[in-house]
This record gives sequence, structure tokens and C-alpha cells, in this order.
Amino acid sequence: MAVSTEVKAIARYVRMSPHKVRRVLDQIRGRTYREALIILEFMPYRAVEPIVKVLRSAVANAEHNEGLNPAELIISQAYADQGPALRRFRPRAQGRAYQIRKPTCHITVAVAAELSER
Repeated sequence: MAVSTEVKAIARYVRMSPHKVRRVLDQIRGRTYREALIILEFMPYRAVEPIVKVLRSAVANAEHNEGLNPAELIISQAYADQGPALRRFRPRAQGRAYQIRKPTCHITVAVAAELSER
């Protein structure tokens, strides 16, 4: 499958573990835009919401900036990188404090127009 120009969108500092986001991204990578939206609509995970937002943004970028048709777009790349972890402290017995790490991630989704093979 040959792929033409790639257009992407990035959501940074999403307050979610990248590990939990990746399990959703693995399901939509390589699929068409329409298929991906249908799959995401019925997934029970909290990570779906920011992923749909980034996917719609990538498609809007492709449509507005490159003049591509949303019906012909496929998800060529989808990945979640680790962002900085927010550090919080939980009070414990005898004056101690345990650290709680609240992870963040950067979600990147790239779409491209699928070229028909001739």
C-alpha cells in the first residue's frame, strides 16, 4: 500500500498513562478514518476521548491544509510518548511521605491519503 503526504496532530500533556493510551491506539493504527471512529465509539476506555479529539484534529488539518478528502484517509501513524510525571505526596505514618507519580503522555496521530494501486 503506497501512502502519500502525511498530516498529523499532537495532543500534549494528556493526564493519562501512555501505556493505557497505547492499547487503544494499537486497535486503530492502519485503519480508515471511518472504521477508526466506529471502533472508538464502542470502546469502554477513558483514553478514547482524547484520542478521538486528536484524530478529528488530524483529519481537519488534512482537509483544511492539504485539501484531502476525509473518506480516503487512513491512520498511518498513531503513538503515545511519555510526558513529564506530576509528583504528589501522600502522608504516611510517623511523619513519612510517599511519592505518588501521576503520568502524562503526548498522543500523536498521523493520517495520509491512500493511493489506489493501478
